[in-house]
Amino acid sequence: MQIASQTLIKELTSLTEHCTAIVAELHQRPESQLRRRPTPEAWNALECLEHLNRYGDYYLPAIEKAIIARPRLQAPPPFRSGWLGNYFANLMRVKETKVKKMKSPADKNPFGADVNVLAIDRFLKQQERLLVLLGDAANVDLVKARVAISIAPWIRIRLGDTLRFFVYHIERHVLQAKKAAESRDEG
Repeated sequence: MQIASQTLIKELTSLTEHCTAIVAELHQRPESQLRRRPTPEAWNALECLEHLNRYGDYYLPAIEKAIIARPRLQAPPPFRSGWLGNYFANLMRVKETKVKKMKSPADKNPFGADVNVLAIDRFLKQQERLLVLLGDAANVDLVKARVAISIAPWIRIRLGDTLRFFVYHIERHVLQAKKAAESRDEG
């Protein structure tokens, strides 16, 4: 995949703003609705957001570090996805509201944790930070800047692929949170 860096950043910014709006709307709902489980083994909306918060705790500082380490450019070159980064990003991408189910690493799985509505506030603050980082990333080479992935820190992928993976992952679980909040309580 090749795309103008500015175009990629605009797309990811738009998707981030859309996800933030969905969660801001969820924040208006009663906590009982946010604790609904579509099935007894499924995450509720608050757990979905806590899962994203745990990833944000890793990726936001890592993305910031990668951006700071690169020189600012007036006109960054086009972004070319790497094969591994493109694989991870496409794995997260929601296609026509269809989401492939995956197992979450134990340290990122909030199922059964005591999560409350503060998870929403934390998520929204992380989204604000992500929007700032996306703006900063618009002026760096998204190919040369690299970020270590959370499951294998010795593997570093291109910043553009990291941003794609991270934003698509957020979209995936925000849609899951919305669906859970709108479900009938099963658990």
